[in-house]
Amino acid sequence: MLRCSLCVHDERTAKIDVIDGKPICRECQVYLRHPIDGEAVRRELEEIMQKVDRAIVAYSGGKDSVVALYLAKEVYKVPELEAVMIDHGLMAKEAIGNARRIAEHLGIPFKLLRYDYSDIFREALLKAQSPCRACSKRTMEKLRKYALRNGYRYIITGHELPFGHHPYRLMSGGITQIRLLSMMTEEERFEILKKLPFEFPELPGYTTNCLVLGPALELYWKKHGYSFEQRRIAALVRYGLMSRERAERELERPMVPEEQRELVFRKLGLNVPGS
Repeated sequence: MLRCSLCVHDERTAKIDVIDGKPICRECQVYLRHPIDGEAVRRELEEIMQKVDRAIVAYSGGKDSVVALYLAKEVYKVPELEAVMIDHGLMAKEAIGNARRIAEHLGIPFKLLRYDYSDIFREALLKAQSPCRACSKRTMEKLRKYALRNGYRYIITGHELPFGHHPYRLMSGGITQIRLLSMMTEEERFEILKKLPFEFPELPGYTTNCLVLGPALELYWKKHGYSFEQRRIAALVRYGLMSRERAERELERPMVPEEQRELVFRKLGLNVPGS
């Protein structure tokens, strides 16, 4: 089976051509024709952050949103910040604990909003699909409406991948979403986490906050034989934001603790697999 020489795609997850004797996936071919200028992205971030006077941080309690909160407060010195966490019903208690503790440590107001995303998670598990896109879309819409109600024009998020070649996008209602970690390597993020009272929860999958991701990955693996995180993690490797070795570990078949699996399925009113 061919494996891309630049990222972690293989023939199960992407079309791969052999070019000058090297297997290269179609996504990497596009990147090679139109590479992202990381320095230009960071310069754009600096420019827009100079304009930000009030903002909410999309704050999941996971490692990336924690780094975004730290940067907004300590590096970019945003005068007025609010950390807004949406608990979709299956957030790990450790993530909520991290969120509260670090917001308090940084002296930033913390708001916890609770919603029920059972419909999204139930459908994903029943169909052995990823819940992430639908979950993220709903969360961003709720945060956009919260920003509008409370007079904010900016939402800061902890995404490492920019919007194409730019670190921000305009949402409806005149809200600007800023991906504050755009083109920041994993090593850079971990260095910041060392400065904070962040406790890493032991959760399966590439997550430090969500309980449903592991069981969803488990079912997807059983059906397809690979991770639905493959494309996103391949992009991190392609952009030089994660090492290939780390990526391959993150893409391994997850080992989900039985108590986590039971908690997720029972909360969603589904039969636990194998029971």
